[in-house]
Amino acid sequence: MRNHHHQEPRSSSSCAACKFLKRRCTSNCIFAPHFRSDEPKKFAKVHKVFGASNVSKILTEVPEEQREDTVNSLAYEAEARLRDPVYGCIGAIALLQRRMVELQVDLALARARLARCTASVTSSLPNSASASIAGMENLACGGLIDGFGSNDNNQSDDFGQFPYMF
Repeated sequence: MRNHHHQEPRSSSSCAACKFLKRRCTSNCIFAPHFRSDEPKKFAKVHKVFGASNVSKILTEVPEEQREDTVNSLAYEAEARLRDPVYGCIGAIALLQRRMVELQVDLALARARLARCTASVTSSLPNSASASIAGMENLACGGLIDGFGSNDNNQSDDFGQFPYMF
């Protein structure tokens, strides 16, 4: 017996999959809990990329508690494949990885410039002025110090949540 306690109650209308496939939606429809009638494009994209038969097979092989995540993954990959038929999600991942490397290079260059600027300010000041070096460094470096934290080893960028875009 199916457990529907975590899903919305079924309305009397057909699910998006059955509407798309022009068939009668039954009470034990494998698609109904995951392809609501108000989301027809979701199933249309999944069907175009994977086919209804394959999606049905996948859903029957996956434990019921994992089906919602499975459908979400299929929908995401279908969207990615429609945007980039060759690479799909991998294209988006590669794009983000390239961008991350570019940003790491930019950050390293900025930190090197900051270090050079800090060193030149420190070496040009007399010993009696060492108490105000922090303020002078900020002025001499054009305010660069404020823009960079000392968060070298504790990177908190979460590119896993980065939106998919091309």
